[in-house]
Amino acid sequence: CHFTWDLHKEDVGLEALEERILDHIKFVKECNITDYNILSYVCHLKNSNEEGLRNLQKAEEAIQEHHPGEIARRSLVTWGNYAWIYYHMQRYEEAQTYVSKVENSCKKLSGTALGKIQLPEVCAEQGWALLRFGDKYHERVKNCFENALTSEPDNPDFNAGYAIAMFRLESFAWWNSLEIRPCLEALRRAVELNPNNTTLLALLALELQRLKQTNEGERYIEEGLQKTPDFPGFLQYAAIFYRKKGKLGKAVNILKKALALTPNSVIVHHQLGLCYKSKILQLKKERYPSREGMENLIKRAIFHLETVIKKAPLFFSAYSELGAIYSLGKRYKEAEEIFQKVLHRNDIPCVDKQLIYLNYGKFQHIHMKSESKAIEYYIEGLKMEKDSYGRKQCSEAVEKLLKPKIESGLGHATDFGTLGLVHKLNGKKQEAIECYQKAIALDPNNEEYLNALAELQLSISS
Repeated sequence: CHFTWDLHKEDVGLEALEERILDHIKFVKECNITDYNILSYVCHLKNSNEEGLRNLQKAEEAIQEHHPGEIARRSLVTWGNYAWIYYHMQRYEEAQTYVSKVENSCKKLSGTALGKIQLPEVCAEQGWALLRFGDKYHERVKNCFENALTSEPDNPDFNAGYAIAMFRLESFAWWNSLEIRPCLEALRRAVELNPNNTTLLALLALELQRLKQTNEGERYIEEGLQKTPDFPGFLQYAAIFYRKKGKLGKAVNILKKALALTPNSVIVHHQLGLCYKSKILQLKKERYPSREGMENLIKRAIFHLETVIKKAPLFFSAYSELGAIYSLGKRYKEAEEIFQKVLHRNDIPCVDKQLIYLNYGKFQHIHMKSESKAIEYYIEGLKMEKDSYGRKQCSEAVEKLLKPKIESGLGHATDFGTLGLVHKLNGKKQEAIECYQKAIALDPNNEEYLNALAELQLSISS
């Protein structure tokens, strides 16, 4: 059950997660057993155990309605959650009752005295739960659905979960310079088995768009808009598709509709912020941009991104995006404050931190006109060794600032020394040695360069 699946509240904003689950229950009228089970766990994490029990009762009612002939098989996760919540409430007798129900059911279902069993439904439910807790769980999500599919390869629900996990992993790979795993086949299969699931239809469209097959993708988006014009889960993906296609007006209209249906959705607020940011950048390219129009767009973007941060403090990319919007509006003091606020947090995953260093470096270079500060923060991103899109961009940004000066013969010792450090951090030892040698020729007594050179030469010779 959820209590033994290693799901950490530090990895997710509980308020935003609860909101997403409640929205899913509201708009997906099918079978909500999985939603009520995870909601009971979220309630426990929020110290609302009584509310957790009420959600488990709703899960039991859904099981009785949708699976009257498989009560025991379908109730294992629910009963496990009951046992743990009663245990945490120190109601040990009731906890033991549910532990016994789980044990007895497992023995009957497995046909062995030990009762060891791995049901595909439980694997799938674990997969759906992990999916809700963010990026770091996606590999485990894939494994859960793969396990479930070994028993039932044609199960529509298991195929849907597997396809979504593959899509998320691939998105993460594109963003983090990792190995791309094609998920197109998994999405096509999932859509074939779940013809009415427009979320899968939208993900298939986004995957086709990513593979430069936009026209086919758009046909699926239009089909989804016909099938579920009022389903926010689909609308947010449709808006992403049109934003990426450059149809910002259409994307904003779709998102406004989604926001009217789910006013507290962090994802919808975030997407609206990104759309308004794109519109600001478009307007800035005009010869005589409307000042009033610009201020209006900036105001809207700020409102939506501030809402994201307020509702989901762990949505780290929103901080950089908000800082960028303040910068575009020449509100540099507020931009500095929001960047400093996120830079001083110590709970940020490495990949997110690298992007924050990248964006703060851009802010220093473009808006504060400080190349030295920009380089300092790009280097900080580079020092974090995890290979990612953000790290690669930090490396390229430093080289872009240093190389023109060096190639034009105007490079100082610090320029060669910094480029040497970049090469060293990227594992290019020979290039680093050459840079440090040039730096030392210009600044012979610099201990930092001398030590770095000696260390590199020693590592090559050994």
